[in-house]
Amino acid sequence: MVTILPNRGTAKIKSVLSGDTVVLLGRAADGRSAPEVTFTFERVTAPRMASKANNNVDDPGAFPSREWLRNLCVGKTVTFETRKQGASAGDRVYGLLFMPDPTDGAKQWNLSVESVRRGFCTPKVLGGDANGDSAADNDNGDSARSVEDYETALQSAYKEALAASAGVHSPKPLVRKLINAGDEFEAMTLVEKAKRICTNGSVTCVIEYVFDGSRFRCIVTDPELESSGLLYASFTLILGGVACPRVGNPRLTPPTPSEPFGVEARDFVEVRLLQRELKITLHGTDKSKVCLVGTVHHPRGNIGAEILKNGLGRISDWTIRMMSPGDIPPLRIAENAAKRARLGVFESYAPPSVSGASEFMGTVIEVLSGDTLVILPSSETYDDESKLKKISLASIRAPRAGNEKMGKPDEPYAAECKDRLRALTIGKAVKVNVHYEKEIPMGPNPEKRQFGTISVGKRVDVGETLISEGLANTQRHRDDDEKSIRYDELVAAESVAKSTKKGVHSDKEYKVKVINDLTDPKKAKTYSGTLQRTGQTKAIVDYVFSGSRFKLFVPSENCFIMFALANIRCPQPSPNPGAVSRGQARPAEAFGDASKRYARMSIQQRQVDIVCSGVTQGGVMTGDLYVGQEAQRRSFSIELVASGLATVDQRKIDYGEAPKVLIDTQTAAQNNKLGIWSIVQVIKDEPKVKSLGKFDDQILDIRISEILSGNSFFFHLVGDENAKVIEEGMKIFTEQNGTKAAPCEIKKGKLVAALFNDGSSTSWYRAKVIDKTDTGKVKVLFVDHGNVATVSPSTHLRPLDMTLGTDKIPAVAKEAVLALIKVRPLESDDGVDAARMFQSIAWGKDLKARVHGEADGQVLVTLYESDIESPSINEKLSSEGLARLGKRDETYNTYSDSLSNLMKDLKVAQDKARSSRKGMWIYGEIPEEDED
Repeated sequence: MVTILPNRGTAKIKSVLSGDTVVLLGRAADGRSAPEVTFTFERVTAPRMASKANNNVDDPGAFPSREWLRNLCVGKTVTFETRKQGASAGDRVYGLLFMPDPTDGAKQWNLSVESVRRGFCTPKVLGGDANGDSAADNDNGDSARSVEDYETALQSAYKEALAASAGVHSPKPLVRKLINAGDEFEAMTLVEKAKRICTNGSVTCVIEYVFDGSRFRCIVTDPELESSGLLYASFTLILGGVACPRVGNPRLTPPTPSEPFGVEARDFVEVRLLQRELKITLHGTDKSKVCLVGTVHHPRGNIGAEILKNGLGRISDWTIRMMSPGDIPPLRIAENAAKRARLGVFESYAPPSVSGASEFMGTVIEVLSGDTLVILPSSETYDDESKLKKISLASIRAPRAGNEKMGKPDEPYAAECKDRLRALTIGKAVKVNVHYEKEIPMGPNPEKRQFGTISVGKRVDVGETLISEGLANTQRHRDDDEKSIRYDELVAAESVAKSTKKGVHSDKEYKVKVINDLTDPKKAKTYSGTLQRTGQTKAIVDYVFSGSRFKLFVPSENCFIMFALANIRCPQPSPNPGAVSRGQARPAEAFGDASKRYARMSIQQRQVDIVCSGVTQGGVMTGDLYVGQEAQRRSFSIELVASGLATVDQRKIDYGEAPKVLIDTQTAAQNNKLGIWSIVQVIKDEPKVKSLGKFDDQILDIRISEILSGNSFFFHLVGDENAKVIEEGMKIFTEQNGTKAAPCEIKKGKLVAALFNDGSSTSWYRAKVIDKTDTGKVKVLFVDHGNVATVSPSTHLRPLDMTLGTDKIPAVAKEAVLALIKVRPLESDDGVDAARMFQSIAWGKDLKARVHGEADGQVLVTLYESDIESPSINEKLSSEGLARLGKRDETYNTYSDSLSNLMKDLKVAQDKARSSRKGMWIYGEIPEEDED
């Protein structure tokens, strides 16, 4: 739609297209954009400006012509007279423009005449008269005379220009060649040369076109860049720190719509910047390396701040990173003001809401990663894990830890960042300012995570410390994302770290630090001797499994170890969710969780001192752990026992190995009914023991018929008449029935006849049914020999004659156990070695057995090879470290002198094996957990 102007009026000049054409801007009404009209001088012509149509080359003198008019009247109000408009004039209006004479305000300049006088335009008709085409279009005599006067003035001005060789009449008028960024030169070249050549690093440019509120087309007019070949360079400028809504293009098919407030932002900027010659500081380029990013310096203020203050744009984080830190605060202040007033693009803005307090004090319990911590608020008591808050550092992106199961390694500096955050915060009082919350995907149930700034001591923001040391980066937010209120300080810190090439910004290849993992049992056993010989060693508690069991990192040895406190036992805490889902969880014991929480509060991720004294079969190092500095160094075992959160290992008390200070501490906790002792009745009588049914203490001659383990076996009495009777009876039974099976009742405990091949023949033997397997076979015990077999009932079992029952003829084989000692099960190497040694000493020989009694169906014996005055087999196994004294509740209350003497001998043998590191003592002490 063409705007029709009145014959005479006033308007503001928005821009100058050439030496003879301008764009007039009217007044906006009804909330619509101000009308615009392309206005061309009547009866004069100016040289054509460079464009794609003429290969970006000016007609001679075109640029000075345009520049004279631009400098004179852009942004100013002029008076216009229309001479031709409408269909005959196309899309523009022809006429005259007037403005006050700069030297004499009482007079009016006719801009077309003055342009001709200076050689910037020429009359369309040279040497013509007043009877031009325009005069014929007017039937008013005054108008005709006015046109005649105008033509006369033009011809007179033209003669003056010719005489003065001015403008296009000069011998060599300026011919400008435009060069475009990305085509004729690299955009970064202009940035570098402007910083090196131009005064204050700022280049003078004319803003030729405004695409939207934050993107402009600029032409370099700085004479300082003429020697570099960049004078009249054309480029697209992105306004640093600001992103405005885009303006649509109605000429495209289909037309693209404008974003809300896009047109308003463009109009706002055009009125203030279009075709102004201004200084621009260039910061860099965008990803395409074609568009430049810069700050426009306007004499009347910061255009970016004005855009933001009026809600016509948002802060652009990726461009603001390129700016000087001192230029950023005004932009933040302006945007925050627009948000509070809900102006423009912020009309629906709502401040971020956080659940709970937005500011609180607390203690850091654990550092989960380089940017996430677990904090106990000061107002809470740590009696449940739900009292802890997980906080991530706002606008911080720490290197991510890997995933071993998925084969994903750590990102460079992930471990260093986490350790630095640990050193800065763990166990310390911190102040937390929560800025925003986000939903974090965590499997099927997303987690609502709080993000904030954490202050500790004199450090206002630990995140800034991590960034300044090159261990983390600032988070790249989208323009409408919430971010840290200290985001600009974080960006500035990152800029410094980049310039000094620290950490993640270093050009050097990152060397992955390989840590020896001694949590593997085999590695732990092999390496344990080194840690024990080292004595007191510095370590960092990496993880707490229970009150007395931890994963430690030993810096001096560069290794991870599993570590358990010696001499004490803590209750079992609640299982972790993973163990529950796998069905491997054991229920928590009373005060198990309290004990674990105490350890987390006291030593989680802290530096401690350890003294290793042994290692378990499972590869767990055992010893003592101390916390605090030298002057305040204290035993963590004593702390746990004193709080009633651990008990002293009863075996160590029985054997006189527990430190007296631990026993005294436990007694005090018992008397004060602390922790565990508040619900456990302290029994000061004799400990719970097994009772012996019949106490004989007699010497028997025996022969072993079956060895079950290193201390459990079946035996026959030498010369036992029952053995001869049952042997003869079963021989007759076999002759009468043959070896064919017969149906019989299969019931646990039922006595039956079972086939067995002793190597010479197959015969029937008395057997007791132990159990029936899932495959239908039957597990039986041959009661006269002690061996166990799994047989098929259809081929190997038949009913036994009642005359051969054990009520008639007692079982010949007796089950026995070596008194007072325990061995490891056959599943372990030590258990196999114990059984083999027992077999090598006792199998196939007549032995002496001192019978101390019977309990739970087992005969308690001390075995001798021949002479009862020589060391017993019990003692020999102990001296080789293949057996040890049992727990106190596995000893007996009917001690005879022989048992007392055996106890003394076994202690001596065990101490000898322990000091010599034999058998199960090869790695040192054996804690109670290892036995469990």
